[in-house]
Amino acid sequence: MSRPIQISPSVLAADPSRMGDEVARLDAGGADIVHWDVMDGVFVPNITFGPHVVAACRPRTTLPFEAHLMVTDAGALAERWVDAGCSRLIVHPEAEVHLHRTLGHIRSLGAAAAVVLNPATPSDAVRHVLDLIDLVLIMTVNPGFGGQEYLPSMEPKIAEIRRMIDDAGLADRIDIEVDGGIGADTISAATKAGANVFVAGSAVFGHPDGPDTAIRELRELATAAAG
Repeated sequence: MSRPIQISPSVLAADPSRMGDEVARLDAGGADIVHWDVMDGVFVPNITFGPHVVAACRPRTTLPFEAHLMVTDAGALAERWVDAGCSRLIVHPEAEVHLHRTLGHIRSLGAAAAVVLNPATPSDAVRHVLDLIDLVLIMTVNPGFGGQEYLPSMEPKIAEIRRMIDDAGLADRIDIEVDGGIGADTISAATKAGANVFVAGSAVFGHPDGPDTAIRELRELATAAAG
C-alpha cells in the first residue's frame, strides 16, 4: 500500500458539551485527522453540527478537519465549511445533481474534495471523478447514526475501488477511507481489502483506557494488516 495508515476519529461519539476539549484530546492522543459527521435531517434522518461548532473548535488543534457532508446540495454551503476550518469536504454523489461541478467548486475554495459512497451505491459512481478527488470514503454502515454494526459485505467494494485507483495510476495520490463500525475487530479486514484511512467514533471515545490507547491500538492493527 503506497498511502500511509491514518486514524480519523469521528467526534459524533464525543461529549457534545465538551467538544473543544474532546478535539484537543484527539490531538494529544495521536489522531491524524478530526472527522466531522454533518447531517441535515433531510439526506439522513439526523441533525448534527453546523459550521459554527467546527469554527469554535478549530483553535484547539492543528490537526486537519474533514467534513463528511450528509446533506442535500453540499456545494451551496461549501464555502462556510471551508471558512470554519475544514481542509477536506466529502460529498455524496447520491445527493449531488452535478457532482463534477460540486467537486470543482470545493477545489476552487482551496480545500481538498472527496466522494463518499453509501453501501448500495456502486463503485462506478466515482470512476469518472478520480481526477478531482484525493479520497474515496466507503460507508461500511448506512449513514445517519453512530454505533452501527460493520458490514463486511462492503469489503469487496473496498477492494474494487482500490483496483480502480491502482489501474488509473493514482495509488500515490488517492486515499481510501472507511467509516462505520470500525474497531479492533474490524479494522484489519478493512485494511486487507485496501483501505488506509479509518473513521472510528465509538471505538475511540468509548475505549475504557481513553482515546489515546484506542488510536494507538487501531493504528497498530491496521499497520500489521497492511504489512
